[in-house]
Amino acid sequence: MSQNTSIALLSVGHSCVDVYQGAVAALVPFLVAERGYGYAAVSGVVLAASLLSSVAQPLFGALTDRWPLPWLLPVSTLLGGAGIALSGVGGSYGPTLACVALSGVGVAAYPPESAQVARSVAQGAGAGHRGMAWFSLGGNLGFAAAPLLVAVVVGTGGLRLTPLLLLPALAGAALCPPVLRELARRRAAGEGAVRKAGRDDRASFVKLSLAVVCRSIAFVGLSTFLSLFATQRLGGGTAAGTAALVVLYAGGAVGSVLGGALADRWGRVAVARWSYLVAAVAVAGVLLVPGPALYLFVALTSAGLYVPFSLQVTLGQDYLPSRIGTASGITLGLTVSIGGLASPLIGALADATSLRTALLPLVVMPVLSWALFRSLPEPAVPETEAATARTPDTPPERHPWSGP
Repeated sequence: MSQNTSIALLSVGHSCVDVYQGAVAALVPFLVAERGYGYAAVSGVVLAASLLSSVAQPLFGALTDRWPLPWLLPVSTLLGGAGIALSGVGGSYGPTLACVALSGVGVAAYPPESAQVARSVAQGAGAGHRGMAWFSLGGNLGFAAAPLLVAVVVGTGGLRLTPLLLLPALAGAALCPPVLRELARRRAAGEGAVRKAGRDDRASFVKLSLAVVCRSIAFVGLSTFLSLFATQRLGGGTAAGTAALVVLYAGGAVGSVLGGALADRWGRVAVARWSYLVAAVAVAGVLLVPGPALYLFVALTSAGLYVPFSLQVTLGQDYLPSRIGTASGITLGLTVSIGGLASPLIGALADATSLRTALLPLVVMPVLSWALFRSLPEPAVPETEAATARTPDTPPERHPWSGP
């Protein structure tokens, strides 16, 4: 199996997992319409998916740093799907929270090991952050597909049809064995290992993590309530809200691939910094500019928040080279999940005031991410990546921000 085929399979498998992160927000309008949940109640559902995920991420990251756990990929995929599939079966609030929390644990278990596998495979296909961009693309496509999938399934037959949402998990689990067999073969041959050399830069890693937390609060807060906000602003029922979510998630697919290409030219830190400035302006446009222009600003918000996404994963791995699994779990999982912890506060404020008033503080979050990125250095590319990214006769290239 070629490296590109392995990356493609990992990308598709990633989409089959992340569809369940996107499904939580996509289920919100249906929970409101069918069960009469208020803003605080539906934000509690998002919190249930995020809370256990946030707690579990560092644990799974530490475990994958000590031992290879390839079986986590299919198992976590199935757990993520099972939780969402069962969330609509019971009618009471407690079981719904428990099922969504189970899905959150499955989603939490996936990033640390999968990010290590993706970067190991990407060593043979070029620079690691380009391979990670394609891997992240799969997750973003899963996010983008979630509102459509939920709208087709739940919109057709109600919440009782959520068991059909298990199908992507079954497909994702089936894709894992061939990739894992290829990875085992390459590791046995001494190929594709990410070299854990260099000193940990913990200060930069902490700043990076805080920047990702701010990004997560903006993204999760907006995605949780965007469907309801678009419906209020534009009318058109749940279709207007679903369309807004599709634009938000689909723009992320473009942003991830664009981030890898831009980073090759200008460096990861500089690209992420400018992207967050774009995101701050775009979030303000979503909340303040009237009419269908909302969709344009949603697309710009998506690009601004997603261009740095895969770049932050490889930055975290390079800042913490001795604990790549932990770094992956935090940047790809924990800090993303923490964003869900702010959703109940947004929901409570929306119940007390209005949804637009509650969402306005999200404009500040990308600005804080931009401020944190201003002091981050561009780490050197790991030697194994640099070797695969150039021919033996080509001298090593250095980004102008990479430092001495």
